[in-house]
Amino acid sequence: MGAKKISDQEFIDLWNEHQSITKIAAVTGMDLRGLKRRRNSLEIEKNIKLRQIHIDAHAIERKIDLGIKNGTVIVFSDAHFWPGIRSTAFKGLLYAIGVYAPTAVIANGDIFDGASISRHARIGWDKSPSVIEELKACQACMSEIEEVAKAARHNVRLLWPLGNHDARFETFLAANAPQFEHTTGFKLSDHFQKWKKCWSVWLNEKVVVKHRNKGGIHATHNNTVQSGVTMVTGHLHSLKVTPYVDYNGVRYGVDTGTLADIYGPQFENYLEQNPVNWRSGFAILTFVNGVLLIPELVMVHTQDTIQFRGEVIDVGDY
Repeated sequence: MGAKKISDQEFIDLWNEHQSITKIAAVTGMDLRGLKRRRNSLEIEKNIKLRQIHIDAHAIERKIDLGIKNGTVIVFSDAHFWPGIRSTAFKGLLYAIGVYAPTAVIANGDIFDGASISRHARIGWDKSPSVIEELKACQACMSEIEEVAKAARHNVRLLWPLGNHDARFETFLAANAPQFEHTTGFKLSDHFQKWKKCWSVWLNEKVVVKHRNKGGIHATHNNTVQSGVTMVTGHLHSLKVTPYVDYNGVRYGVDTGTLADIYGPQFENYLEQNPVNWRSGFAILTFVNGVLLIPELVMVHTQDTIQFRGEVIDVGDY
């Protein structure tokens, strides 16, 4: 029996059904090499793709677009979750999520500290938690956030722009155990399945959230001037809003501070008890008709209290 002859449209229909040149050859009895040549010709002639799309489940998404017109987004960063510690800012975050039912909650990098696999040398005989101890602390806290967020809004988006400390987990494994690439559990994100990992989140075309950009004391100003959009970052722990106005209108550079205690055990040894210009808290962003209102900051006031909108709020029960 001779090979079956098929039209271009029949070839395309067979491709859409089977997604495999080998399977089309089996169905039609046509020569495999001839089918590959025909596929190449059709791709050029009709400007279409007739190839399998390989999706890397471990890939970091470059950007996520939310297209927000109205609603609230809560952004926290630099949690550096630590075994046995639930910081005041963390409790405040749970409170705010429950009260304001945000469209999205964004963990803007460095949920994981990675003290025991840091590139920095051990200081004296200090004891850092192991990777598994840190990982369990991160999972416990992120699970609490997930539960409160889902209870407040069933379709809430949980997003996670990767931070430099988060990268320590995979960087260490890639350097020391490269043979285990693509093994489940060797990506930090494997342990946080409900959070979408990326490099940046675009809340709309004028507001971007990413872990870091510029450095230094004027980072928030330089971020928005250089990017031309409102830029919300973490990394520097400074918790502040810097407005900038030009002919395009007003935009903001926002630093979302740290969810950790600024003098917590994550930092105490390498800071050598020096004062730091850091603040514990997070940011609440509100959109009306696609316009970002001036970003609001929630800041730790005292142990178990936060300050927001002119009030001191007790979050000790969270």
